[in-house]
Amino acid sequence: MNFLYNEYGDSMKTLFLDLDGTMYRGTKIMEGGKEFMDALHERNVPYLFLTNNSKRTRAQNRQHMLDMGYTDIFEEDFFTSAMAAAIYARKHYEKRRAFYIGEDGLKEALLEQGFTLCEENPDFVFVGLDQKADYQKYSKAVDALTKGAVLIGTNHDRLLAQPTGFAVGNGSVVTMMEYASNQKSPRIGKPYAPILEEALRVSGCRKEDVLVVGDNLETDICLGLDHGVETIFVLGGVHDLSDIDRLKIQPDHIVKNLHQLLVEFCS
Repeated sequence: MNFLYNEYGDSMKTLFLDLDGTMYRGTKIMEGGKEFMDALHERNVPYLFLTNNSKRTRAQNRQHMLDMGYTDIFEEDFFTSAMAAAIYARKHYEKRRAFYIGEDGLKEALLEQGFTLCEENPDFVFVGLDQKADYQKYSKAVDALTKGAVLIGTNHDRLLAQPTGFAVGNGSVVTMMEYASNQKSPRIGKPYAPILEEALRVSGCRKEDVLVVGDNLETDICLGLDHGVETIFVLGGVHDLSDIDRLKIQPDHIVKNLHQLLVEFCS
């Protein structure tokens, strides 16, 4: 039976697809990515792009993929760690004044959840990927944290895959903030439960009917392993085969690239 169907063979599973290092690297489509997505559209396979990258809005994520050559991509196809973090804070806290380190994606998510953005006396410091942040902004965030603001990191990715290598991931910045402020951010993005719970809610799925597809063993694959969701590890991104033994993280399926995933599992 094709793995895309549930155990009864009467309903297609929903793919939770990572973005950076899985669908693309920087502005370059990963091998087989376009053909893979075309096949999903042709077969009406349900999917959700589930990403720890918090910097883009849904519209920007869509345009980023269209500019690379993907087609039939829509804003509602995306769920980000910024969205998960804003929802988490709204559900767990009553206050709504927020200072943030991040880009448009985090700003949009906070406004959608009813937060007031401010520079002074915030109730929260949200930390998302911000490629323009500097020492002064980091120091302002730390000052607010030492005065009682609550630290909320969107995700804890150590690295971010780039076309020519790797860049600092948001998790490295969150860890710096934790050390400086003597606080501990709640764990929200992949591989932690909050982002999965919200992704299941917005997609209307049960975890038994989902497949997590990604290149990062510590985030994508652990998300599935830790929460009972089937996983597909795609090589070519953050981790490779040697990392499976080193990290002791064993995915359910392994593919060289999305072309192999298309050929072996979607035919």
